[in-house]
Amino acid sequence: MRIGIVCPYSWDVPGGVQFHIRDLAEHLIGLQHEVSVLVPSDEETPLPPYAVSAGRAVPVPYNGSVARLTFGFLSAARVRRWVHDGDFDVLHLHEPTTPSLSLLTCWAAQGPIVATFHTSNPRSRAMIAAYPILQPALEKISARIAVSEYARRTLVEHLGGDAVVIPNGVDVDFFADAVPKAEWQGGTIGFIGRIDEPRKGLPVLMKALPRILEAVPGTRLLIAGRGDEAEAVAGMPAEVRDQVEFLGMISDEDKARLLRSVDLYVAPNTGGESFGIILVEAMSSGAAVLASDLDAFAQVLDAGDAGQLFDTENPDALADAAVELLCDPARLAALRAKGSSHVRRFDWSTVGADILSVYETVTDGSATVAPDERTGLRARFGLARD
Repeated sequence: MRIGIVCPYSWDVPGGVQFHIRDLAEHLIGLQHEVSVLVPSDEETPLPPYAVSAGRAVPVPYNGSVARLTFGFLSAARVRRWVHDGDFDVLHLHEPTTPSLSLLTCWAAQGPIVATFHTSNPRSRAMIAAYPILQPALEKISARIAVSEYARRTLVEHLGGDAVVIPNGVDVDFFADAVPKAEWQGGTIGFIGRIDEPRKGLPVLMKALPRILEAVPGTRLLIAGRGDEAEAVAGMPAEVRDQVEFLGMISDEDKARLLRSVDLYVAPNTGGESFGIILVEAMSSGAAVLASDLDAFAQVLDAGDAGQLFDTENPDALADAAVELLCDPARLAALRAKGSSHVRRFDWSTVGADILSVYETVTDGSATVAPDERTGLRARFGLARD
């Protein structure tokens, strides 16, 4: 099958959507499909052989973050050329409601189109206002995928229609087989995310850290991600700062090694999350997970059975839960075991097969995903509705 995938966000700045698209493309190529991925990127950005640049992206505030998108006449021309030259059996667009390459492709393309919706934002006035502009493009979409029930709910409430829920995928064995790093072991808490993006929740964790260190002396916090490191620890006592180590941007291999090494992975995100791929990666690595009780996180963590949840934006609740876990090796071990078992449902062997079944449905000439298939897929992920 010839498959064209469109990434809305710049390849230069890693994020969950980009990682999902990269891993999906490589999974499909491994199954002998022909795949091309159209991405925004700077000229100097190294791209994998299956990726095609559509030009430099510009930063745009979006869903509590800053998205780097490409849009305009030049981008539209590159999209049309890519679609024409690719002669794809199916096009797979991600986030087609953003002013991005995905929307441009939706306007330009004919034939089977699958769209994946990642965003969870139940109060998006912008999406409601833009609906009349988006409607003609969205009507060309043959099948819709949402990465979670919360992304599906956003789609239904703002744009109508429905979507099959297929979660983001992870190569579970890549993380499970990583070798721990000795210097990252021994009383360590891990955090991975953009340091200066408030919704990733690092300030919440920093406020909780003094109480954690008081109760469990010698604990270290390892932080991986880009941002202003000095600002992140500004105003903290020296003895607390000394227990914080910034690792900067790390490779996928080191991310897996970090997650395999820490005693506890903390995800203190404050909102705007439709899934939580880092939780899946942490569970794949065998890490015990402590996360804010966002709806999407609770879904990924099996309502708290595969990971501990705490009240969102509550540093005291985070500190209490972290101390309880760090002082209870048996509970940590139980969470690791449950997470390692639970996470298999997110492996690409399962997720990739479900996405391919959607491709096959639309290329067989069906205008939409059949209701019985939609119900079956929801049921597989525990999302069936009455």
